[in-house]
Amino acid sequence: MRRLTAVLLLMLTLAACAAGGAKERPPEPQATPPPPEPAITGRRTSSLSCDGTEVRFPATISGLSRDGSFGRLDSLTRPLKVQGRIWSNGEERMYVGVACGVRTVEQFVTLVARSTLTAYKGRPALRWITRTGVHSFLWLERPGTAVYVGATPGLATEIKPICDAVTSD
Repeated sequence: MRRLTAVLLLMLTLAACAAGGAKERPPEPQATPPPPEPAITGRRTSSLSCDGTEVRFPATISGLSRDGSFGRLDSLTRPLKVQGRIWSNGEERMYVGVACGVRTVEQFVTLVARSTLTAYKGRPALRWITRTGVHSFLWLERPGTAVYVGATPGLATEIKPICDAVTSD
């Protein structure tokens, strides 16, 4: 009986709120900022490989131009073969690469000191910010292949779209 009374009281309260809401002034229009440009332009891809696994990623990133490559990640606690590409607009940088040789989850989770363990698409992932302020994200794509995406603070929001565009075979 108490449960029925509580349900009726809740329904009457919600009905009163809905009826009272119709008499309120409509909200003032607010200026909305334009949507951000997509980080990824076009469908062209570039690739890197680890132990026979090819990792494909966008060949072009909006507002950035290719600015070289890298062969190591200073944050790693053990030496691994690393291959990567850099894009830049002069002030900000985006990094995409692979780290080869991590075979187990146990090895992976200890790969970067002071990182946060999370998951990405059901796979173990690490995120951290380097001493130089680079926002970094690394996930174990498959045994032997970890994918790295990093960005300076001004491009940190572009890490997720880049990660989502990465594929492997």
